Amino acid sequence: MTEQAQTNLLATDIEAYLKVHENKDMLRILTCGSVDDGKSTLIGRLLYDSKMIFEDQMAAIEKDSKRFNTTDNDFDLSLLVDGLQSEREQGITIDVAYRYFATDQRKFIIADTPGHEQYTRNMATGASTCDLAIILIDARHGVQVQTRRHSYICSLLGIKNVVVAINKMDAVNYEQSVYQSIKKEYREFSKDLAFDDVRFVPISALKGDNVVNESEAMSWYPGSTLMKLLNTVQVKRAESDEFRLQVQYVNRPNLDFRGFCGTIAAGDIRVGDTIIALPSGKESKVKSIVTFDGNLEKASAGMAITLTLDDEIDISRGDMIVRPHQKPFSASNFEADVVWMTEEPLHVDREYEIKVGTKSVFGYVEAVNYQVDVNSLKHNEASQLNLNEIGNCRFALTAPVQFDAYDANKHTGAFIVIDRLSNVTVGAGMIRKPVDSERKVNISEYSAFEIEFNELVRKHFPHWGAKVIR
Repeated sequence: MTEQAQTNLLATDIEAYLKVHENKDMLRILTCGSVDDGKSTLIGRLLYDSKMIFEDQMAAIEKDSKRFNTTDNDFDLSLLVDGLQSEREQGITIDVAYRYFATDQRKFIIADTPGHEQYTRNMATGASTCDLAIILIDARHGVQVQTRRHSYICSLLGIKNVVVAINKMDAVNYEQSVYQSIKKEYREFSKDLAFDDVRFVPISALKGDNVVNESEAMSWYPGSTLMKLLNTVQVKRAESDEFRLQVQYVNRPNLDFRGFCGTIAAGDIRVGDTIIALPSGKESKVKSIVTFDGNLEKASAGMAITLTLDDEIDISRGDMIVRPHQKPFSASNFEADVVWMTEEPLHVDREYEIKVGTKSVFGYVEAVNYQVDVNSLKHNEASQLNLNEIGNCRFALTAPVQFDAYDANKHTGAFIVIDRLSNVTVGAGMIRKPVDSERKVNISEYSAFEIEFNELVRKHFPHWGAKVIR
């Protein structure tokens, strides 16, 4: 539907207009790359040239541009997403900023992530929910360490579609040879990454070349503008059809109602379907599917629901509800890729809190299998992981958890590592497979009774701490 047709529809039938937008495909985009590559300016340019900025926003940006003297222009487009005081003073991005906009073809949620190595953890957080990554490269500097690190993290997190935007072409006089050289260098680096589709586009976010409008200065470029690529790219989403509901809350408002609340991570469920609760293994049937808008006969992935069952079986927060013939892995030991996010290194055999979905258990790293050199992608021997390092580790937990391989299901295959003393998230991981461990989950210094008792106490009295008895 053309813009004029949508305008006419808005004037005549508001409900039909909203329905058109509601049914558009949603694309979640990440901008990443090295510091000062122009990520925030690019998002500002996309919004500005797409006429997605209101007049009061323009006035505020113009005022702040003069205050912070960030550019020689009347306004600095990066201020649309760099909203923190410290971001505007330093001219950098620190936190992840999300912006929504829509075109005639689809809707977008775009995440602007920081390029500084210090804030790599913020970039990984933003990337975890995205379908496509725009990796910016400064044409003056080429492929940098952070470009490689961010690309590798995108690959780890399962992003298959990448647009490499070679920015600031105006600063190199729009030279085609510069573009071709950087394109060749990035292709050589990324050939071993798990990307399915890599596109390249030369742009100038500051001047607007090839962002929304075609560039007259780069007539040698035969491809599409960045906006056209975003509107037309076909993203393959690896969505599992195996039903997964990680229980977030048990709703017990009165004697006549017990519901198990959560967001469906994959698959669908109907009233009358047989389910199994893990780890108990008890079976029952779905009695009703309750939502805020009323009861449903069927619910699917992404929906927040409350399930009631025919039988009174024990299900608690952290348990997983699945179909009997679609069980996930249930193990105390697994192999995972880890992005380390804090100054204090990851130590082998130090006890951490491991949160997989809604379930928290305690565990440790048995071994660091290897640490990844983000420049060469070589696997190096390591005994620990330092800030922003990425490695493959073997974990052992004090109780079994239910999970899928991250490649099969992002929601049930991801976990975070929490420091027990500070309660700070220190690492993020992607489970690759269960493993047999040299040291079993039932750590030798605990008896079977102690482990079972401690798990019960942690479930019902989490504020008591980890080791309740010894």
